[in-house]
Amino acid sequence: MAEKIRELYVKYEEIIVYLIVGVVNTIISLGAWFLCAYTFLDAEIVWQNVLLGVISWVVGVVTGYFMNRKFVFKSHEPNIWKEFLQFSGGRLSTWALDAVMMVVMVNLMHIHEGASKIFVCVLVMIGNYIISKFFVFKKTDPAKEQTAKQEG
Repeated sequence: MAEKIRELYVKYEEIIVYLIVGVVNTIISLGAWFLCAYTFLDAEIVWQNVLLGVISWVVGVVTGYFMNRKFVFKSHEPNIWKEFLQFSGGRLSTWALDAVMMVVMVNLMHIHEGASKIFVCVLVMIGNYIISKFFVFKKTDPAKEQTAKQEG
């Protein structure tokens, strides 16, 4: 039984670690929101509520980038700024997807907001994984990189 579990973990390691990192990152992001909300910002004041959301999102993106880079996709890209900007851009696009889908589902289709949020969160999580895997932390063939450097 233990060997079967180990085989499944090895087969799906990236996805399992991605989900674990996502939970940890969510806790950190929420922690930043609560820390700010209960120390120096007031969520009852509209501009401060918006600022809380921005702070939480930024903390989530920054910590998410470094955890995904190290633990999930094990990136060795030397240009961290380029990779971080790609990661942030991907997260901005899925944030926009979240906003649009929530308006469509709740306000136009009149689907329950809780059910809508859960559905949209799953879409965003899948979108973030696809963007990270295939556009941000894409694996490159070292032999091809060496050939390209020699030709260029």
